[in-house]
Amino acid sequence: MTRVAVISPPFHSHARPMAALGAALSSHGARVDFACTRAFADLATANGLGFAELAVTRNANHGVAETTRQDRAEARRLREFLDATHDGPTATLLTQARHRRDDMLADPEHVLRDLAALDRRLRPDWYLVDQLAYSATLALHCLDLPYATFCPGHPSYLPTAPDAYFGLPYAWPDTLRPATADLDRLRRAAAANDTAFTDAFTAVIRRHAPGRPEPERAFALCSPHAVVFNYPGLPWLPPPPAGPRALYAGHLLPEAGPGPLDEHWQAVLTRLTAEGRPVVLVALGTFLSARHDVLAVAAAGILRHTPASVVVAAGERVGAVTSDPLLRGADPERIHVAATIPQQELLPHAAAMVHHGGNNSFTECLHAGVPTLVLPFSSDQFAIAHDAERAAAGRCLDPNTLTPAAAGRAVAALLAGRADGAGALGDRLRPHGPARAASALLGCMPSRP
Repeated sequence: MTRVAVISPPFHSHARPMAALGAALSSHGARVDFACTRAFADLATANGLGFAELAVTRNANHGVAETTRQDRAEARRLREFLDATHDGPTATLLTQARHRRDDMLADPEHVLRDLAALDRRLRPDWYLVDQLAYSATLALHCLDLPYATFCPGHPSYLPTAPDAYFGLPYAWPDTLRPATADLDRLRRAAAANDTAFTDAFTAVIRRHAPGRPEPERAFALCSPHAVVFNYPGLPWLPPPPAGPRALYAGHLLPEAGPGPLDEHWQAVLTRLTAEGRPVVLVALGTFLSARHDVLAVAAAGILRHTPASVVVAAGERVGAVTSDPLLRGADPERIHVAATIPQQELLPHAAAMVHHGGNNSFTECLHAGVPTLVLPFSSDQFAIAHDAERAAAGRCLDPNTLTPAAAGRAVAALLAGRADGAGALGDRLRPHGPARAASALLGCMPSRP
């Protein structure tokens, strides 16, 4: 029996699709252990996986970033990031670049020691490691252990061209393209991080594994065997890394598909869809739910300018959204605001969705054939928004200049079918998913001696 260890950072948006892929590997006969922090042990159990405790970063997000327990430095960086989102893409991406070393490569030598101990204990045939868990990738490289790379975000997170950098979107939606001077600032910051991470990787390798090759670029270091992209293989994407097999999973939803809504959410849906009203989901992910101002604007626009009802995921900001003046007098039969929502289970019942351009939201909407209004703030969300528009699967607007009228008009257009690429692309993607990716991985990964 093949033994696989799946290494995930302690972020809900990363751990959930990795657990789905781990479950698919298990259903193909592999023995799979899920390596993450203790908070994710239940996720491993729910997917039929073993669990091994391993921390690969200091920060975490267990479902809503604002309520996840962090130490003072991580909490401060989260606040700086959220504050920067109010100032637009350039300020946000520059803040993320400034935080990158602390967020993604805080203590690589400690991770190296812990992963070596885990390997002695589990002895897997190979690992599946999240690409953003850079300390874990570095450790596996130093230990010369076989691994496959899992790319949780946009495929351009793995830069292949000399002028491509992690942290610099490969493409932008027209509504959010920075000025040339700002693009130059972003490129310089991304290039500086590229050099700093490569120097840090080299120092660890020389100190702990002097016989191992030194990567030309740390952000491009990946498995020589296989890279799994949690993304559709769109024809205009940058080329994947040369050498490893590129596996575009399309989506990583559970193989059984979304489960049924529980009694509470079925009652909510029944209320919202009375008289034939369509339902629109509004969710900005586990970090950006803190932008309650944007949630309120989007919800108000939909209620005022379309016949739809609205479900809003507001994290810790439920009170701020429901009390917003824009929603004063909103028909209670047409709106439901909750801390979290069962997004995968609700999407088959939704006519459209407003989201931030997160990878999971994008692929889940495509799988369900649901058109989207994308409001990107950070990271790879600008690249994903570009792809959504180019695929005719959605529209993009600037969240910081959004008005109820603009949001309402955009969602009305989606409801009228003016983003019909979502359905066509969804039809193509449904045969993909974790089962196909798992089968391909098991076919191309080497067995351990």
